[in-house]
Amino acid sequence: MTHYLNCRGKLLDISTPVVMGILNVTPDSFYDGGKFSDESNRISIVEKMLTNGALLIDIGAVSSRPGAREVSVEEEWQRLEPVLKMMNNRFPDAIISLDTTRSVIAVRGFESGVSIINDISAGNDPEMFGIVAKHKAPYIMMHMQGTPATMQDNPVYDDVTETVLQFFLKKMDEAKKAGIIDIIIDPGFGFGKTTEHNFELLKNIGLLKTILDVPVSPESR
Repeated sequence: MTHYLNCRGKLLDISTPVVMGILNVTPDSFYDGGKFSDESNRISIVEKMLTNGALLIDIGAVSSRPGAREVSVEEEWQRLEPVLKMMNNRFPDAIISLDTTRSVIAVRGFESGVSIINDISAGNDPEMFGIVAKHKAPYIMMHMQGTPATMQDNPVYDDVTETVLQFFLKKMDEAKKAGIIDIIIDPGFGFGKTTEHNFELLKNIGLLKTILDVPVSPESR
């Protein structure tokens, strides 16, 4: 089935898998913390990702690794603002996804050329759904048990697939009622899940896609 995302008037065909490049501008991400702390490195890695086939660039300024520390709104924006300016200047045709859980950052991002919101909290900020709907933007929502600080402290499920499925049914209903049109789900591999949970979800990813009838984004950070 053909499926397009409306990215600020540019239609992105995701009927078949597309590649999203990840640019972490944090000092403490999973494996690349601090590697892209200056503009020349950022330009180089974005050029490499786009040349190698990435159709979207996802930019995040707050680490979501286990035990990650809290970051203030202003610190998050101070990290993001120069990177978004660089993207607009050097890569004006690139589709930018913003990895944030905060509606105020989403607003600033939309004002700075962002097309997609990638929210690992799936709308914990009560203003997020409304902001995304107002801007008619695609929205990626993720499942996570707990918070990045606690998510890997012995995660337990009776049935991880059923839990994730029911979570998305509820969250998707809320998002649609708020007016969000384009929704992508991310099962959240490694986010409040053991290795066994991850493999169970991966085995049933087709089931999630069939029941929820939306694109699935199996990310890793």
